Amino acid sequence: MLLLIAILPIAEIVLRATFSVGIPASGPLVQHLTLWVAFVGAMLAAREDKLLALATASFVPEGRWRRATRAFAAAVGAAASMLLFRGSLDLVLVEREAGTTLGAGIPTWIAETVLPVAFVVVGLRLAWKVSAGWNGRAFAFAGLVAGLALGQWPGVLEGTSAWPALAVVVLATALGMPIFAALGGIAAALFMIDGVPLAAIPAETYRLSVSPSLPAIPLFTLAGFLLAEGRASERLLRVFRALFGWIPGGTAVVCVLVCAFFTAFTGGSGVTILALGGLLYPALLKEGYRENFSTGILTASGSLGLLFPPALPLILYGIIAQVPIEHLFLGGILPGVVLVALAAGWGLREGIVGATGRTPFAGREALAALWAGKYELLVPAVALVALFSGYATIVEASAVTALYCLVAQVFVNRDLSITKDLPRVLRECVVLLGGVLIILGVAMGLTSWLVDAQVPAHLLEWVQGHIHSKIAFLLLLNLFLLLVGCLMDIFSAIVVVVPLIVPLAAAFGVDPVHLGIIFIANLELGYLTPPVGLNLFLASYRFERPLLSIYRDVVPMLVILAAGVLFITYVPWLTTGLVSIFGKP
Repeated sequence: MLLLIAILPIAEIVLRATFSVGIPASGPLVQHLTLWVAFVGAMLAAREDKLLALATASFVPEGRWRRATRAFAAAVGAAASMLLFRGSLDLVLVEREAGTTLGAGIPTWIAETVLPVAFVVVGLRLAWKVSAGWNGRAFAFAGLVAGLALGQWPGVLEGTSAWPALAVVVLATALGMPIFAALGGIAAALFMIDGVPLAAIPAETYRLSVSPSLPAIPLFTLAGFLLAEGRASERLLRVFRALFGWIPGGTAVVCVLVCAFFTAFTGGSGVTILALGGLLYPALLKEGYRENFSTGILTASGSLGLLFPPALPLILYGIIAQVPIEHLFLGGILPGVVLVALAAGWGLREGIVGATGRTPFAGREALAALWAGKYELLVPAVALVALFSGYATIVEASAVTALYCLVAQVFVNRDLSITKDLPRVLRECVVLLGGVLIILGVAMGLTSWLVDAQVPAHLLEWVQGHIHSKIAFLLLLNLFLLLVGCLMDIFSAIVVVVPLIVPLAAAFGVDPVHLGIIFIANLELGYLTPPVGLNLFLASYRFERPLLSIYRDVVPMLVILAAGVLFITYVPWLTTGLVSIFGKP
């Protein structure tokens, strides 16, 4: 399915250029394949315990308390899954009765069947995998049955107070319940209390999943995985070391550049830290860098690429805020350069103070490294030229990029075997996509409730009544987004929070593209913010260091990048300059 998502848009480009025709229903087919990839991936993620959750559960002591809290979180998560299952089943039955088609004579309800199947499978797996013993499983399965019963008679909650249900969901989330179940559970509780059918949640999930631009996310993610799973990181490390290794702190600067490059394509800093940490961390230690500096700069660098095209948060932000994605791509370049330069500057300082090792510049080695890494270095150019040439849409450009990376890694560089490695890479990519896209889907349901309840309008009224300065508004926005980035993953934060802040920013005259860059820059910073920033836990796991030690190591980078985010916030030209020059009206 993932390969079909890449092949169909490319076939569209070829047929359009050659015969001025297209493939019937190609767009809807690609969109619905994305829906299937998302929810098949969610089932796989549940099987492999890779559904995204807050890391706060790790603070619970091992032993009886950990087992009890895991059972509680699994029970609530299973209950939420069953509520989403019931809502999805109702949606499928309604669509079947309506008899609509997605194109080429394919009934829409058949494409939607993946929703109830996925939610029931995920719920069963949450209950089954909570424990090897039957006590924990029995408690979790009780939650599953309770969710089914509540879905059958949702009216029992109508008109009641929302606070008890919200308290249960928040507690379960803090104890390790998957984020999708938290957002879906809150949305389900709020809709049932208001007497709205549960089908309203999967209806929003379906609406997002068939967005014309959403298939770009799995395709660019596939491109990033193909690069990360091959030897591209080694070739890029060689290139950047040959070009910049001679300056003080050269190896640290090189690590920053390599991390930013990969994160721009994988879209998740966790992938960068886990995939590249084993290569870059020993390289820093070998050159004489201090251990705490090495962990700090790699932890921070893992999220730096999120402002560079074609980073996935930029694409999702454009979809949710209805801002041209091409403008966000242009707007993120200079702010991204600022943050990378600040991180590289910290590495330069460390190189001077610590007298770390350098790699002498050699023209022959630089040319050889550039030649060896030419295919990887061309990836951004392939993506941007395809997009800005006017011949390809964002989805078609992402398909071209994914196909280019596939050919380069499998057939040209031969880093990956088409029979042994490619299926594994595709599966791992789909697992990551499932963990992310199921969150986005259910978050749309919660966003729908917030809009129906006129929360953005009430928030705007309050802000306008208490804040009268654009400068003060931007400062409070930064603080709020930093807190959001610390507590929520960037993708669900975009879906839930963006509809709330867009009208606020418009009221204070903030450019829509500038708001998007401010948002993502702050969420980047949230990855590093103690106590629950995601990068902190991943770095602790990858570098085998205590979490409190990681907190201490990352503080200098947190302060430096926070200053960079404020600079980006109060110098809007950094964002709007390139858009005004190159952006299409």
